[in-house]
Amino acid sequence: MNLWMRKIAVALIAIVTFGLYTPTYLIADEDNNEVVRPKENDGSAIPTEIRTEIEEETDVISSLTEKAKEQSFVKFGPKISQKVEDEFTQIILPKMELALETILANEDASYLSITEQPSQGYGERIFNVYNELTKEDVAKFHVRRDNRPQDGYWFNFHYHLKDDNFEAHHLLGEIYWDKNTPPKWMS
Repeated sequence: MNLWMRKIAVALIAIVTFGLYTPTYLIADEDNNEVVRPKENDGSAIPTEIRTEIEEETDVISSLTEKAKEQSFVKFGPKISQKVEDEFTQIILPKMELALETILANEDASYLSITEQPSQGYGERIFNVYNELTKEDVAKFHVRRDNRPQDGYWFNFHYHLKDDNFEAHHLLGEIYWDKNTPPKWMS
């Protein structure tokens, strides 16, 4: 391939991929007019800076998810936990993780944290996601007890966002308890 054709191909590929990928195998050595082969790498085509950002974001998501799970089981207490643990980890927790990922995409993840103390008794709060710099809540995750006549008690998991002044309910899912009244939270 002619030298000028190689240079045009390299430039076009770099423009189309926004410079994230440059085909080094098309670049010729000027002196010898030989094709320069790329050096062996770790098999990853993602630049180091982007890979580091992705790893940091994944770490933040996993740590927030782990903290969310921990706070949820603190909220349930031992009596409720043993009955709803499996359904919570299979149904609610993955949806909670997706909601946290969405929240992190819209906020600066490095400054987000989860509150430590869920509400006791009949309160709904499991945890709040807040910005550590501004001390403002970004999202509030709640669980409500619903007593449906002739159907029994259900736990309704939902969250509220700062964007709509915490008014809209964003449903995560529901778990059936029993026809009998569930114990108070954290008991």
